[in-house]
Amino acid sequence: MTKILLVEDSKFLRMSTERALMRAGYEVCVAVDGEEALTQARKERPNVILLDMLLPKMTGPDVLKVLKKDPATQQIAVVVFTGLSQANAVRLQHDGAAGFLEKASLELDKGCGAFLSALALILRQLDIEVPSAAAGAKAGW
Repeated sequence: MTKILLVEDSKFLRMSTERALMRAGYEVCVAVDGEEALTQARKERPNVILLDMLLPKMTGPDVLKVLKKDPATQQIAVVVFTGLSQANAVRLQHDGAAGFLEKASLELDKGCGAFLSALALILRQLDIEVPSAAAGAKAGW
């Protein structure tokens, strides 16, 4: 089963995204700030990290750089999950991000379907297992 570390400081978005991922068949662990993200990544060894960029204690870009320099975590795929614009994607990919999901373009207020589909596309490109429930995800949260 694909394990995802969701790093998100917004309680509502973290809870709704965690629920959507779990319903889609992913194993999910969470972190609410940058420091906790590093601790959880080392402890949980997820297949993928969904990383917000605007985090307390340590910014997402700084977390990404530390993850990619640490031999224990450098092989974990990091997908940026942020409200920042796509203009940041090139710089973040240069720093080691495997994908970029812009929250605004996913229309999260209309459900999780677009988010789960976009995530599944990135995971398939990375040759990471996508649960069958995620492939047929409906629009509701």
